[in-house]
Amino acid sequence: MKVILFANTDWYLYNFRLSLANSLREKGVTVVLLSPPGEYGARLREAGFRWVAFNLSRNGTNPMVEGGAIIRLWRLYLCEKPDLVHHFTIKCVLYGSLVAHFSGIKSIVNSVTGMGYIFTENDLSRKLLRNVVMPAYRLVLNRTRIIFQNPTDRDLFLSKKLISPEFAELIAGSGVDVNLFCPTKEPQDVPVVLFPGRLLRDKGILEFIEAARIIRDNKIPARFILAGDLDNGNPTSISAYQLQTWQDEGLVEYWGWKDQMCKVYPQANIVCLPSYREGLSKTLIEACACGRAIVTTDVPGCRDVVRHGENGLLVPAKDAGALANALQELIASPQLRQRMADAGRKLAEQSFSTERIIEDTLSVYARAGISSFSGE
Repeated sequence: MKVILFANTDWYLYNFRLSLANSLREKGVTVVLLSPPGEYGARLREAGFRWVAFNLSRNGTNPMVEGGAIIRLWRLYLCEKPDLVHHFTIKCVLYGSLVAHFSGIKSIVNSVTGMGYIFTENDLSRKLLRNVVMPAYRLVLNRTRIIFQNPTDRDLFLSKKLISPEFAELIAGSGVDVNLFCPTKEPQDVPVVLFPGRLLRDKGILEFIEAARIIRDNKIPARFILAGDLDNGNPTSISAYQLQTWQDEGLVEYWGWKDQMCKVYPQANIVCLPSYREGLSKTLIEACACGRAIVTTDVPGCRDVVRHGENGLLVPAKDAGALANALQELIASPQLRQRMADAGRKLAEQSFSTERIIEDTLSVYARAGISSFSGE
C-alpha cells in the first residue's frame, strides 16, 4: 500500500506530519512525501522517507506556470499509483485533488489547515482571489474527505455549499508530543512574554509590538521575545529592516527560528499569539503541553485551543490595548499563570496528543476507502 502526503513546504511535512508518516510506515505503508524543495527535505530523507522535490510556487498565478505544475503533478501521480493521497494547504488541495480525480485515485483526503492569506482580510485583491478559490474548491473537493481543524472553517465550507456534510471531518490539528513538550517551572527573573511563530502581520506581530510598547511605557518590567522567522513567500511578512528597528528601539529580543521549541517554551512565563485566524494553532497546543499561560485572540483556530479564564485569556483581534491589558494581568499574577498552566496541560493531554490525532486521521483514511494498513 502506498500513501502520498503533499504539502506546499518540506518544513510543514517535517514539523507537522512526520509523526503521521512514521505511524503509517510502522503499519507497513509505503509513504511518499511531496513538497517544493527546501532545507527540510534532507531531514525527511534522513528520517528514512522517500521525499520527492516538486517545484510549486506558493503564490504564483501565471496560468502557463500553474498549468505546467498541474501537468507535472498528474504525471507523477500516474507514475506513483498511490492508493491514497492526502493534501495539505490550499494550492496542494486544489491541484492535488484535481489531478487525483483525473488519475483515477479513489481515496482522496484533503486537510484545510487554515483559511490562509486570502481569507484573513477583505481588501480587493483577497476578495478577487476568494472569488476564484471558492468555485475551485466546489469543483475539486467533490467526493473527497475534507479534514477541518476547527468548526468555524467547516461551517463556512458547508454554508457556501462547497462540500457535502457527509464528507466533512473535524480533527483538532496535527497533535503534540506530550512527552517531548512537558511542564517545567517558570523562570523566576523578569517575566518573559514569548511570540512563537512566523513574523507575519496576519499573526498579529504588529499588535504584539504595540502591546510591548504600552507595557514598557507603563514601566512594567517584562521581556518580549520573538521566536520565529521572516517569510518572504508570504505577502504579510514584515521586513528585516522593520525587525531591526524594533530591536534597536529595545522593544523585543529576536531569537530567530528554533527547531526545538520544546526547549524554548520553558524559558517563557507567558505565550502570546495575537493571530487574525488559524486552522488550529500548533504553537498554542505546544504551549499548553508545556504548562504555560496563554494570551491569544478570539478568532477561529485560537479560541479552539484557549478557553478564556481557564488556560489563558482571549482578546479581540487587532486590539493592541486589550492585548496589553491581558498581558499585564498575567504578568502581575504568578498564581493565575500557574492555574492556567495546569489547565492547559490537562487539555493538551486529553484533546491534542499526537496519538489521538493520528488515530482520528487513520479513521478518516478508512472512511475514504482504505480500511487496512497491513501493507498488503
